[in-house]
Amino acid sequence: MDNNLFKNIEQKTGVNMNDVMQLANSLQNANFKDEKTVRSIIKRVSQIANKPVNKQTEDKIVNSIVNGNQNLDFGTIAKMLNKK
Repeated sequence: MDNNLFKNIEQKTGVNMNDVMQLANSLQNANFKDEKTVRSIIKRVSQIANKPVNKQTEDKIVNSIVNGNQNLDFGTIAKMLNKK
């Protein structure tokens, strides 16, 4: 990918694109029916986005994903984080 694009995104968002790419790679083989895995992913996204997630919000996200009511992608998690 274009390094300038990543640098621009990093400057505008403050999010390290290497962290995002590592997270994306880890999602490929993740078991989204495993609560521990989903909690770990939520915590990682929270760290990358520098947006803390309280226990109640984390529980709602986990429940929604583990029970199959919600697909796990960056957009879904971002929307859930913004609802807190």
